[in-house]
Amino acid sequence: MQADRPKQYLTIAGKTILEHTLNNLYAHPQIKQVIVALSPEDEYFSQLPLANQPWVKRVHGGSERADSVLAGLDSIQDEDWVLVHDAARPCLAHDDLSKLLAIATHSPHGAILAYRARDTMKRGSSSQAILHTECRDNLWHALTPQFFPLNLLRSALTSALKQKVQITDEASAIEWAQGKVHLVEGRSSNIKVTQPEDLQLAEFYLQHKVAL
Repeated sequence: MQADRPKQYLTIAGKTILEHTLNNLYAHPQIKQVIVALSPEDEYFSQLPLANQPWVKRVHGGSERADSVLAGLDSIQDEDWVLVHDAARPCLAHDDLSKLLAIATHSPHGAILAYRARDTMKRGSSSQAILHTECRDNLWHALTPQFFPLNLLRSALTSALKQKVQITDEASAIEWAQGKVHLVEGRSSNIKVTQPEDLQLAEFYLQHKVAL
């Protein structure tokens, strides 16, 4: 996405994407603090009205997603479970978050929000030729937040990084550590803003309170 600032600082529906994301999280009664992993060169966050709120804590992130998540985890004390959420997902539904938080009572290795694949899924070759059609019955789109026991996630991420395992989300680290991560069905409106057209879609969801 071509812009003069990181995507989480683009404005939709009167606020930056990051403000929508953080406010949406903190609006849930079970969320008491939000930790934001920032680039050391970040020059935008301190300008946001919520930057100095007591429920917002800042840490310096790393070069990769897993490094930033670990920096956040290392700043936490006396918590059993943690949520990890993408800054560019401003349209999380509160009842989806409630369902995810409730999983702690019967899923010792954690869970993620996800929704079932609806389109026909093709596996392609490196030359973009179709190899075959995948059965979509058990395919899911992984979303965030993702919810795990703090010590389990920290150990899995640390070990995976040492072994140079490619970690694309927190669940993949737990999977690599032989954990069983549960899927909690969420809404497809919980989009990650990555392309220019996503801005208009997210703004529509936010302005019309679709699935929030």
